[in-house]
Amino acid sequence: MRRSTTCVTLAASLVLAGGAAVAVPQSPDSPARTTAARAAAPERPVTHGTLDVCNQTIQRPTLKIGSSGSAVRQAQCYLNNSMTGQKLAVDGNFGPVTLAATKRFQRCAGITVDGTIGAQTWSFLVFWANSTSNVC
Repeated sequence: MRRSTTCVTLAASLVLAGGAAVAVPQSPDSPARTTAARAAAPERPVTHGTLDVCNQTIQRPTLKIGSSGSAVRQAQCYLNNSMTGQKLAVDGNFGPVTLAATKRFQRCAGITVDGTIGAQTWSFLVFWANSTSNVC
């Protein structure tokens, strides 16, 4: 009982002082911990406090010509939401059309134009796809 009183007192002190308080359940399989874990892991990616416009995957691997799968579909969706003009087929295949769109996006965003979707391009794609305007 003393341990929970200390936690509650600490939490109350932090809240009253304007800080954030987080309660940690004592039992690893307590219902409160299970509920908190579910709440902390959204089913769809979250970007800047809102739901992401594309929800194929949360993985961000390096993509290039010949890549395929859900990460390519995610990138294609982001490209479609970032730029005006003809939309890509969200088919999960990184072919010549996706390569051209990637290079166009990179030029418009002012980043390295190499046709590869790496960390920098992912970052810009996430930003522009979830923005209210287009990069070009």
